[in-house]
Amino acid sequence: MSADTPRRIVLLRHAKAEWTETSDHERPLAERGRKDAPVAGRRLAGAGIIPDLTLCSTSARTRETWKLAVHELPQRPRTVYDERIYEASLGELIALLNETSDEVADLMLVGHNPGVHALADALSGEADGDLLPRMNRSGFPTAALAVLTFNGSWKSVEHGVGRLVAYWTPQD
Repeated sequence: MSADTPRRIVLLRHAKAEWTETSDHERPLAERGRKDAPVAGRRLAGAGIIPDLTLCSTSARTRETWKLAVHELPQRPRTVYDERIYEASLGELIALLNETSDEVADLMLVGHNPGVHALADALSGEADGDLLPRMNRSGFPTAALAVLTFNGSWKSVEHGVGRLVAYWTPQD
């Protein structure tokens, strides 16, 4: 696969979590989250999007979201749980994407706000239709998905490199 290969980035914010007495990192999904996470997986499957690699935060709510979403896909992509995604800044998330092997065409990142929303917004140099203003109005709610495309190496991912081609929320 060449460095000029068309690539896709799928960003999934974890589904709705419970507010519990546990640490923030260990918060489980709420009932609504357990309903919304599979919807995200069905959206991906329905759009024919099956990532080659998924990078998932190590928090309980992101792991649970991904576990419920991935069951809706026709095949399970390779998944790497990376503690750097939890509480990552925009710059840290871009640096993480830059580490991706160019053998990966479609990459999914399962993470948290404000990082996931900031990343989708920053990478979106262009957008189909009203997707960008719609995404920014919504604030990237729990279990929302953004799909961006770009051409080039993962090392070239930077502000404005992508085109926002899909954005879904559980209410869509």
